[in-house]
Amino acid sequence: MARDQIDMTPLQSRDELVAWLAAGVKPPSEFRIGTEHEKTPFTLEGYHPVPYEGARGIGALLEGMQLLLGWEPIMERGNIIGLYDVTGGGAISLEPGGQFELSGAPVETVHQTQSELMAHLAQVREIATPLGIGFLGLGMTPSWSRSQIPVMPKGRYNIMRNYMPKVGQYGLDMMFRTCTVQTNLDFSSEADMVKKLRVSVALQPIATALFANSPFTEGKPNGFLSFRSEIWRDTDNARSGMIPWAFEDGMGFERWVDYALDVPMYFVKRGDSYIDVSGSSFRAFFDGKSNALPGERPTLSDWANHLSTIFPEVRLKRYLEMRGADGVPWGRLPALPAFWVGLLYDDATLDAAWDLVKHWTAAERQALRDDVPRFGFKARIRDRYLFEIARECVKLSHAGLRRRGRIDHLGRDESRHLEPLERILESGRAPAEEMLEKFNGAWGGSVEPAYKEYAF
Repeated sequence: MARDQIDMTPLQSRDELVAWLAAGVKPPSEFRIGTEHEKTPFTLEGYHPVPYEGARGIGALLEGMQLLLGWEPIMERGNIIGLYDVTGGGAISLEPGGQFELSGAPVETVHQTQSELMAHLAQVREIATPLGIGFLGLGMTPSWSRSQIPVMPKGRYNIMRNYMPKVGQYGLDMMFRTCTVQTNLDFSSEADMVKKLRVSVALQPIATALFANSPFTEGKPNGFLSFRSEIWRDTDNARSGMIPWAFEDGMGFERWVDYALDVPMYFVKRGDSYIDVSGSSFRAFFDGKSNALPGERPTLSDWANHLSTIFPEVRLKRYLEMRGADGVPWGRLPALPAFWVGLLYDDATLDAAWDLVKHWTAAERQALRDDVPRFGFKARIRDRYLFEIARECVKLSHAGLRRRGRIDHLGRDESRHLEPLERILESGRAPAEEMLEKFNGAWGGSVEPAYKEYAF
């Protein structure tokens, strides 16, 4: 999330937490598409990580972007840590290891997502290239160790960095070495939210396989196609995963609130300070029993910030956030919103997608999710390879986008943005498999060529 929310109204009842989520309901005519993507900055000379400080650092990059765009700076303790577009609603923010994130404005069509992306990349290049900075479109840094990666000056990350090793072996890798592309989509009612959530949680492994793009760690194949996805299996299981309870009777906004109340917190923000409350639940805070803030009541701001620190495969805020995909090169980024918009924003496709997954059990969904990082399209559910299901999903999405009928200036509908996925399915290989082939062939056992071939 780009900005920590600011609304200091103290909360009185659980109903307010439910109402905050329910306020996301909107009519289909107002449905929007938000796309967020992260990319890893590297020095064009030598392919090293880029520090925050210095004349050619990330801070200088953000300052240059601010001058170019005129966006509002987001400051923390005198450091620029992000930018916010007051008019359009987009934002630029930093992940813990300097991964540069564009949180796109809410737009109406995938064509607009692509236009926004192209404009953003042109702007970033204008500032970054003279600073000697390039950006990589992979799901994980292919060559650097964790200790090489600089830490960005954001208070919340210090708290997370201390807490992560207590709850999983890969939390620090998630923070410092991974990149993702996500898309955020709307719902028209509580029932519509539940249906979209269930379909997209069940099908998240399909997106993971189609976008699998992180086969290298510290210069060598790591045995996975999406190591980024594997990392999430042991980052912090109290706040991530396939949320099987969302498929049980009685699922709705209240059920999500009860889940979120019990997820351990990371921090509470007061003024410019982050107070470490890691490990204690929001429920304890809500009951005035937080050790760090005894007797204090949480605010709506605290609630919104807490919801942004929960990381299941699909996240509910006032919209649904698809979280299963690796970061990819720019030409493939619009394919992610296209894939999910086609499946979720057309009623006939949503019904067909639900028919596809509704008989799967929680154990089967979990096994598929566990197998996908390593096996990609060769993972199985029941008697089917994931490859077949992926083909079916892309076909369904294609039909949904055609029915939506949103036309660009050349008369093409949004289904054209699925072309990169259709090419992947035609080849029968996930992007990571193609990359491993290059590593074992033309790249001569080095990941260095990735910094040219997979750069933005």
